This record gives sequence, C-alpha cells and structure tokens, in this order.
Amino acid sequence: MTKTKNHLIGGITGGIGSELALKFGSEGHTVAGFARDSENLNMLASESGAMVKTCDATDPEALSQTIESFKEALGSIDSYTHAIGSIYLKPAHLTPVEDWLETIQINLSSAFYALRAVSKIMMKQGHGSCVFFSTAAAQTGIANHEAIAAAKGGIEAMVRSAAASYCSRGIRINTIAPSLTDTKLSDPIVGNEQALEISKRMHPLGAIGEASDIASLAAWLHSEHGKFVTGQTFVVDGGISSIVPKPAATRR
Repeated sequence: MTKTKNHLIGGITGGIGSELALKFGSEGHTVAGFARDSENLNMLASESGAMVKTCDATDPEALSQTIESFKEALGSIDSYTHAIGSIYLKPAHLTPVEDWLETIQINLSSAFYALRAVSKIMMKQGHGSCVFFSTAAAQTGIANHEAIAAAKGGIEAMVRSAAASYCSRGIRINTIAPSLTDTKLSDPIVGNEQALEISKRMHPLGAIGEASDIASLAAWLHSEHGKFVTGQTFVVDGGISSIVPKPAATRR
C-alpha cells in the first residue's frame, strides 16, 4: 500500500498545478497549495478537496509565512512543487527593462524564495522532495526566448546546487523542462490557430504537450519510485531540444 503524503503546490490553480493536485487527491494524498487568484483557488478547493491559501510568490516574506502556516496545519510538508511562471516571447532588443525584471521575479526569484522557505522545514523533518520548472528553451536556442530562457536556466542551476546542499538531509530536488504545453498560460499561442500549427510543426512529434504529461512526471519524482533521483533536469518537449527529424517527404 502506498504511503499517503502531504503535498504542497505553489501555483496550484495553473494548468499543471491543478492537474497535479487532482492526481494526488485521487490517490488519497493530502493536497495543499497557494496562488494569487482567490476565485480560482476556491473553485479548485471545491473540486479537489485541497487546502488552499492566497499568496503572491514574488513576496518573500508572505511566501515564507504561507509555507510555514501550511506546515503547522499539516504537520509536515513531504513534497513541494513550484508550478509558478510566465511565458515571455520577445527578442532582447525589444524587451523593456521592466519586463526583464518582472520575468526574473516571477520565474527565478519566486523559485528561490520558495526553496529558501521549504528547505528550512524539510531539513528539520529529515526528508522531502521538491520539483521546479524550467523550459525546453533553456536547453536549446529558440528565437525570442532570451528573457524566459535566462530565468528558467537559472532555476536549473539553482536546483543542481541545492540538490548537492541538501542531499545529506534527505531532501531530493529536481527540475522538469517542458516545451509549449496546453494550459491557460499558453492561451495566447494555443488559442491562435496559425500559431498553434507552427508550434506543432516545430516539435518532432508533431504536437504540443498536455498538462497531464508534465504532472505525471512530477508525481513520479515525488513518489517512492523516484527516491534515487536528485539534481536532474527532465526535458518533456516532444523532441524539440534534442532531435532533428527527417523532412516529411523523406520519412519511411
């Protein structure tokens, strides 16, 4: 019988966060999470039974207090998933400084603030698992991704260092790097038929990802099946960052 755990999800109302919450809940685990949008939080809580709180992850003090309050309510935090981020697609010369700073704050700084807060709790417990999210654009050069690739690439480096820092305390830390995934966050692209078809053609498998593709890997990394894995970046991207397929006319 699988041991039930207390799973905390940052960005629980997002496409991947909510998918993961529902998956954990269906397996009998205790699920908790936070996000900025209180309306969507309440809807998700009704659907999944998750314990939820409103929190802006770019505010380090508020985030620390929120994570600590979950620990007090749950008794422990066995896993933390940081499903918080943005999509920003502009070349560097067209990126205003304020957009650059916001991209770093939402993606990289929020991840560091969460790591800082949750690691303190997990060190006292002597166990824990964390999953953060990068992007396939941090693996290979994709035009107009300079800001988001830099922010997410920083997460990968942070995770490798943190995995080394905390492995002796029983804490595993890993990263998932998806390519374009069909979620609310990607609506401006996925909701545009021409942009969606271009995106599909960019992927060797001829499709974009679904939230369940990513959430299932996060759940595995947090499970006992992933107990020997730490400091890794898992790329889930339909092959876009690593392979170049034959042109369609020459495929056999």
